[in-house]
Amino acid sequence: MKPHHKLEIWQRSIDFVSRIYKVTETFPDDEKFGLTSQIRRAAISIPSNIAEGAGRNSPKEFIQFLGVAQGSTAELETQLIIARNLNYINKDYDKIMQELDGISKMIIGLIKSIRSRKSDK
Repeated sequence: MKPHHKLEIWQRSIDFVSRIYKVTETFPDDEKFGLTSQIRRAAISIPSNIAEGAGRNSPKEFIQFLGVAQGSTAELETQLIIARNLNYINKDYDKIMQELDGISKMIIGLIKSIRSRKSDK
């Protein structure tokens, strides 16, 4: 298995975290410990779980951590919808959601790939 820093999905999700931090900088101050923090933690969870799973010696464990990362994409999607509904994010919303969808699809693809390699053995 590749080291996590060589996985395209990890690299993309790391870049995405930076984007999320920039977008949430404009959120109201009273959301600092609320929605802003929740969104940032969910975004950070994606590459963190990919890295932790890749660091395990077991495909089964890697899949488990990828599942957690996938769950974080759904959590983040929900939080971004709430932020849009509160008019905290408008300009970049569509692009961010497309990026998040791409990351989610890549995680699903990696899970399928690992499962198919496991079944080939």
